[in-house]
Amino acid sequence: MALPLPSMHARALVTGASQGIGRAMARDLAEMGHNLILVARREDVLNSLATELEERFGVTVEVRAVDLAEHNARRALIDEISSREINILISSAGIASFGPFKDADWNYELNQFHLNATACFELTHAVLPGMLSRGQGAICNVGSLAGDMVIPNNATYIFTKSGLNKFTEALHYELRGTGVTCTLLAPGPVREAVIPESEKTIVDRVVPDAVWTTYESCSRETLEAMAAGRRRVVPGPLAKVMEVVTNVAPTRVIAPIIGNFYRKMGA
Repeated sequence: MALPLPSMHARALVTGASQGIGRAMARDLAEMGHNLILVARREDVLNSLATELEERFGVTVEVRAVDLAEHNARRALIDEISSREINILISSAGIASFGPFKDADWNYELNQFHLNATACFELTHAVLPGMLSRGQGAICNVGSLAGDMVIPNNATYIFTKSGLNKFTEALHYELRGTGVTCTLLAPGPVREAVIPESEKTIVDRVVPDAVWTTYESCSRETLEAMAAGRRRVVPGPLAKVMEVVTNVAPTRVIAPIIGNFYRKMGA
C-alpha cells in the first residue's frame, strides 16, 4: 500500500498549514511532488509558504485563509472541496486551553471544540465520497496522545482529541479494502528542532534534546505510516514512553499529578 501518487488535477489538502506539524507535512508533500491546498487563518503566512514551495519544488499551491472554527467559513471550504479531487487530507489545525473548565472563556472553548473536532469531522466527510469513487486516497487526522488520557484542567482539549482519536481509528477499519486509508497521528510533545536558549521552558531544559519529536521528524514518520496504511502513529521516543505509561499507570494516581501541572499552566 502507498500514498496516492501526485497528479496534475489532484490536491493534498493540509489544515493548520501555517505552523507546526501542518507546515512540516505541507513541505514534505510538496517535495514528493503533490500539488497542495493550504488552509489556516493567516493568509500572509500561507502566501509566503506557498511561494516557497512553488519555487523550491515546482508544485501548484493554493491558499485558503479560513477560520475553521467559524461555521460559515468552514461551510464555504467544504462546499468547494466536495467537488475537487482531494487525494490526501491532513487535518492538523487545533488549539488547546488549560485550567478549570468552569472558569474557561466559553467562546474560546466553543471555538476549540469546532476547530479540533467539528472541522475534522466535516472535512473527512466531504472528501471521502470522491476518494472512494476513485478507489484511492489517504486521510490523516491529528489527534493527540492526550486523547488517551484523563487530564484535569485540560478537559475540552481531551474531549475533542479523545473523540477524534477513536473516530479516526474506527474509520481506519471501515475503509479496509477500499483503497482509501485513514491514519491517526497521536503526537505527544512536539517542538521546533532548534530553540533559542532564552526561549526554552523548564521542560525544554530538563528533557534531553535527543528524545524530543521535532515537527520535521513527526511529519516524516507520519507520512511513512500513511504510506504503509497504518492505523496509528505515535512519533518520537518521548511520546512512545508516555504511551506506555498511560496504558499501565492507574488513572487515579496519574490524573491528579498531570492535572496539577496543567492547572499551573492555565494560571
